[in-house]
Amino acid sequence: MARKKEIRRQQILDVAYNLALSEGIESLTARNIAQAGDFSTQPIYLEFKNMEDLRTQVLEIISVNLKTKILQKSYTGGALIDLDLSYINFAKEHVDLFRAMFVDGKLGSAIIADTLLNLGIEKFNEEYSKYNLSEKKTKQVVMANWISATGIAALIINQVATFSEEQIVNVLKAQILDAIDNENLSQVENNPMFSTSDKE
Repeated sequence: MARKKEIRRQQILDVAYNLALSEGIESLTARNIAQAGDFSTQPIYLEFKNMEDLRTQVLEIISVNLKTKILQKSYTGGALIDLDLSYINFAKEHVDLFRAMFVDGKLGSAIIADTLLNLGIEKFNEEYSKYNLSEKKTKQVVMANWISATGIAALIINQVATFSEEQIVNVLKAQILDAIDNENLSQVENNPMFSTSDKE
């Protein structure tokens, strides 16, 4: 009996995850998930406390996949630049999900925000360790980099501008080096992008 319940729960999560990828987090209603999975809404309410519980678990799956697969592509051999390019290409391939990740100009989930920030710090330390920056300064540089990468992605998916990979790489490399040298970067921590809507 317990085994059957586990399979049912995983089936619901699989359907919800694929729906989020194709149509965004906002599409995750009980009715939409049930229609996509060809089952009734009843098992959804049996397996999850509420829809917020289900969405949180889907965000955790997205977070794990971002960290282990989606944002681990190799393009240039530079750890942080490759992370940025993976993120921009993810935005192009999953426009609705990318847009749904943001609410009122900020990341809509602390789960996603923390994943991006921690992964960015890891990749920065891998590629730019020679600069021996403090933990605080590293965080500021990474936040500035995510803001730049998100801006480029937004310009592309909204068809405001097009860029070659070389142009994107050149812009991001220049931005990172500028941020490393910038002594007045403390204000970046006040940027609303990482003030997530589910953080107090």
